[in-house]
Amino acid sequence: MSDGALSQDEIDALLAGVDSSSMPSAGSAPAAAAPGGGSENERRAFQDFLSGNIGAESSNLSMMTGATVDLKEPQVTFTNREALLGQLSDMVTVVKADYSSGFPGEHIFVMPEDTARSIASLMNKEENIQMDEMAMSVIGEVVSQLVGTQITDLTKKTNNKSIAAIAPEAANIKKAAAALPAGDFLSASYQLDLGDGKQHQMWEIYGGSVATDIARALNGGGSAPAMQGMPAMGGMDMAAMGMGGMNMQGMNMPGMAMGMGGMGMHGMPPMGAPTNVSAVQFPNLMHHPTPHEAGNISLIMDVFMEMTVELGRTRKLIKEILSMGEGTIIELDKLAGEPVDILVNHKLIAKGEVVVIDENFGVRVTEIVSPLERMNEMN
Repeated sequence: MSDGALSQDEIDALLAGVDSSSMPSAGSAPAAAAPGGGSENERRAFQDFLSGNIGAESSNLSMMTGATVDLKEPQVTFTNREALLGQLSDMVTVVKADYSSGFPGEHIFVMPEDTARSIASLMNKEENIQMDEMAMSVIGEVVSQLVGTQITDLTKKTNNKSIAAIAPEAANIKKAAAALPAGDFLSASYQLDLGDGKQHQMWEIYGGSVATDIARALNGGGSAPAMQGMPAMGGMDMAAMGMGGMNMQGMNMPGMAMGMGGMGMHGMPPMGAPTNVSAVQFPNLMHHPTPHEAGNISLIMDVFMEMTVELGRTRKLIKEILSMGEGTIIELDKLAGEPVDILVNHKLIAKGEVVVIDENFGVRVTEIVSPLERMNEMN
């Protein structure tokens, strides 16, 4: 019998916002893995869809990392939290990339810390990289490329042009703190070859409801979710229309309701009857990246840009500049030991510290300037 104390896993889950009631309590047996909450048709639809994007995703990852990346076809199953956690290492990198429209719902990528570190190291050309905010930003960009490729293909296959996802948010945490979908969900397990001789793995997770919606659309189950439930032809009773569209079944001329430019509508209330009025629902005005925004960044990945490291600045009169000679000391506007500025095309993007590498000078990035500061700099 439990003494009421929380286990460390339960504490981690609470801090991450996970429902601890779904976790096994101390002394109790772990929950058995569910045989699968979705149908075989849904699983097969996802298997075909995800496998069809492997080539494009491998190419994008290779271009971003500068290495030959081979992404294997995924193994798609329906599983649950406890079954998935049993396959993960203690520390994982979780990337939240929920679908915000089209097929709104939970969409998450999970990879062992070692796999995330290897990807970030390849992207930054740095060994033994720290799993800090900059590394998480790099992993988020990698996932953004994967999601963009999938959204483009999903739009073509379902004809749903409103599909969009949030900007990926990555975090390196203990697996017990991972906020996975409740109940059964769809999991796609990928094997990755990063060219380092190691076996890497990554999981892509869809919440139960979004997995069902996407699978139905892929299987030709009708229009996009936003269109489902709409009456055909604006609610007109087609069976009641005769030749010319004016002869209505059971038409009673004195009490006939008029609409559509005078066309009688079967089943409509008579003129003057009370009308139900509901408030207008306006769409969310927050910006979400479109499939083209998320997927077309690869077109400019090989564009050269000028990067400058600036030690400091000062202003001098022309006569002072003309009087300079060997041994002249120029005082800059920075204190000794302050970070140097890193500029791209003369715009500040980061700060760093000067280091010496094999008798050459270099700069170690210590801080990435926030997007707001970068916008202010541009203005």
